[in-house]
Parts: sequence; structure tokens; C-alpha cells
Amino acid sequence: MFGLKDSHDNKGRHAKSLSIDSAVKFDGAALDHNSKPQSDRCPKLNRTLEEITAAFQAREKQLLTDMDQMKEKFAKLLLGEDMSGGGKGVSSALALSNAITNLAASVFGEQSRLEPMTPERKLRWRKEIDWMLSVADYIVELVPSQQKGKDGSNMEIMVTKQRIDLHMNIPALRKLDAMLIDCLDNFKDQNEFYYLSKDASDSEKGKHKRKDDKWWLPTVKVPEDGLSDKSRKNLQSQKESVTQVLKAAMSINAQVLSEMEVPENYIEALPKNGRASLGDLVYRSITVEFFDPDQFLSSLDLSSEHKILDLKNRLEASIVIWKRKMTQKDGKSGWGSGVSFEKRELFEERAETILHIIKHRFPGLPQSSLDISKIQYNRDVGQALLESYSRILESLAFTVLSRIEDVLQADNITQNPNPQPRKHNSLKDDSQPNSVSTSPRYDVETANAKTLSDLLTWTMDQNDYDDRMDSDDGSIDVEPSMQKLNVVTNTSKKSYLESLAGVRSPTERH
Repeated sequence: MFGLKDSHDNKGRHAKSLSIDSAVKFDGAALDHNSKPQSDRCPKLNRTLEEITAAFQAREKQLLTDMDQMKEKFAKLLLGEDMSGGGKGVSSALALSNAITNLAASVFGEQSRLEPMTPERKLRWRKEIDWMLSVADYIVELVPSQQKGKDGSNMEIMVTKQRIDLHMNIPALRKLDAMLIDCLDNFKDQNEFYYLSKDASDSEKGKHKRKDDKWWLPTVKVPEDGLSDKSRKNLQSQKESVTQVLKAAMSINAQVLSEMEVPENYIEALPKNGRASLGDLVYRSITVEFFDPDQFLSSLDLSSEHKILDLKNRLEASIVIWKRKMTQKDGKSGWGSGVSFEKRELFEERAETILHIIKHRFPGLPQSSLDISKIQYNRDVGQALLESYSRILESLAFTVLSRIEDVLQADNITQNPNPQPRKHNSLKDDSQPNSVSTSPRYDVETANAKTLSDLLTWTMDQNDYDDRMDSDDGSIDVEPSMQKLNVVTNTSKKSYLESLAGVRSPTERH
């Protein structure tokens, strides 16, 4: 018994000895394994860590670069573009307006082709326009608000809120901005039309050779049998979308300009009366008993852009003169006149009607002297933001619309080798979009009565649109009910610039 017991204990001790030796050997092997570097055991993980580190360092470097650029831009704004620091710079409003205009000119440039923006340009535009628009977040007004006290009583306090015009219009302009860039992105994968190089021979250009003053723009080439129905419908859809962007941007821009005060420098340079501003011929034509604006315009020489712009400047100057006389209480002052209040108001309305027709018939005109003067002497930073942002969107929309029209014109020439001469205005070439025409008696006050929120939910019935397409030049007859333009307006009587609607002159004004 005892011998068996000892034998059993020995076997147990031997088993324990074996288990200890095995554990020691296993731990040694594990130690040897763990002693190897982690990168040797998992090279894929090591590469991932290196990539994350490199990406973090690149991001940090980019943020530092962006910070330096932002410091430089806002330093120039604070200095008013006077780098000497002597206080001779322009106002903050004008400096910001110029900065936005220059940014758009450097990012978008000529936009001579229907193609997406490069990722670098798109990133730069988004980044820097956000910097400029960030100023609007700090332009506030005091509004009343209710606050509940500790004793349960309600008290009225004043709190800050972003100014109403910025709160309404900045989001709308951002939406228009996104719509334009999305429109360009939609041409990413198209392969039906292409552009010839500027150095292409006349034989290569063939019948598609440009016959206007835009000789530097590339020539569009389409297939010999024309565009496919799908591509043509897509172009028409993009054209409709960009047209609405253009109309909305122009309406907002016109509304902002109308709210800017007329500078004293501009007023001091005006003649003493409307006759001196318009000239005898134009003045007599406007003040006749029975006035027809179309007949009036047909009797004038509007063969050049300079003559049309000169007429526009004279009309705007006469409107300002008549408005001042109607509000002038001192009859003995130099602004007084023997013309009755009612007649002067009638003459002003007639001049505004002519301006509307000129604006619709000749899109692409440069800014008038009054608009330039308002922008130059404006001191309201919020208005400068809205005016410059809407103006550059207007210009970009006009350019994109021109490029779409180039492709449609090339397709039309391919399908109709001997097309009838297209009806267009003397100032417009084939690279410009067709004008948005309206009746001379168009109810502009009805159009301007729309609210800003209408733009964001604006829709247009396709059948109604097609019915209004002119078969010769593709112009659109816009009814007052279709003017869903997104502008904050008041209910007072509108001046000319306050009631501007429809096509605004989005020429290259940078």
C-alpha cells in the first residue's frame, strides 16, 4: 500500500515537472515572438499608420497655408487696399466688393468651354468665398425678444440677429452658386460635342467658324448628323435652369442697388433739369401727349453699345432729377421747376418704361454711371457683399448660358446647312444668350411683390415654357406671374432700380 502510494506521488511530481518545463518552454517561445518589432509582424498596419501620419501632416500644413492666406486677405481689407497704411485706402465695403470681384475673375476667368471646374479651382472658390461671406455673420441688428424672469414674469429685451436682408439673400445666392457649379458638372461625361483649338485652320472649322467679335473663343464641333435627342434635351434643360439663375441673381442685384443711396458726387454732377439731361429731341419724345415706348426707341440710333449706354445714363439721370424735384419743398431752389407734380411723375414712369425695354432688348450692357457711382461710394458692408456676390453670379450665369447657346447654334447649323438669319439685337452675337423679352407694359411691381422664399421653391411648367419659346430666336416671353424672383421688397412705390426685373446686363464687368 505504502509502496503504491509513493509510486503514485512520484508520478504526480513527475507530471508537474513536465507541465512546468513545458510552460517555461512555451513562455520562452512567446517571449521570443513578442520581442520582434510590430512592423515585422504586421507590415500592412505599419503602412496604414504611415499614411495616416502623412495625411495628418499634409492637412496641418494646408491649414497653416490657408491661415496665412486668410490673414493676408483680411489685412488688405482692413487697410482698404492701401498697403502703405497711411489711411488713404478705399472703404471697407468697396475693398470687400473688389476682393469678391477679383476672386471670381481669377477662379472662373473666361469660362470658354462647357466643362466642369477642376477640383483645385472648385476648392479654392468654396474656401475663399466662405471667407468673404463670413463677414455677414457679424452684421446684426437688434430685435425685441421675450425673456422669462426668475419670478416667472415676462420681460422684453433686445437681442442681436443677423440683418434681415443678409439672412434672406445670402442663402439664396449660395443656392444659385451651387446650381451653376452643378450645371457645369453635368457636362463631365458628355462626348457628343467638342472644341477645336484656337490655332485650328479655317478648313477644320468649316461652317462652324465664329462670325462675331468673340474670335478668341474656341469653335464648337458637333457630329455630322447633329446632337442626339438626349443630349439636345439635356442642353435645353440646363439652359432653362441657368436662365432662372440668371434672372434671380439679376433681380437680387437690382434690388440691392436700388437700396443704395445716390451719392452726392453723382447728384452734384447732374444738370439742373431733365431736358438738359435728355436733350431736346429725347425730352420732346417723352413728354408728348400720346407716348409709345417702342416707337420712341425705333426713332433713335441704337446701332452701338456706346449709344445705348449713353441713352441709359441720360434716362437714369433724368429720373433722379425728377424724383428730387418731386420731393423738393423749396420752390425757390435751383431744383425747383414750373412743371406740375403729376406731369413730372408721368415723365418719370415713361423713362422707367424705356429703361426696362432697353434692359430686356439689349442684355450685356456694361453698368451705368449711376450703378458704378453707387458701388464706389457705398459704405454699407452688407450691401457690398450682396451686390458683388449677386453680380459675379449673374456674370457667370450669363457666360454659361452663352456657351450653351454656342453648342445649340452649332447643332442648328449642322441640321440646317442654309438656315434663315437669326433675329437678334445689334449688340448680341452668337455667343450671347437670347434676351428675355417682356411687354412694354409689363407689370414690374407685380413681379417684385414676390418674396425671397419663392426662389428656393421655384418651379416652372414645362409645357408653358415650350409654348412661350419663340421659333425664330428662342426668346422667352415672361409673364408677370412667372417672375418668381426672390427679393425682399417693401410695399412703397418703386423707383426704377427698385422695380427692375427680368434680364440684367451681366457683361464682363470685372
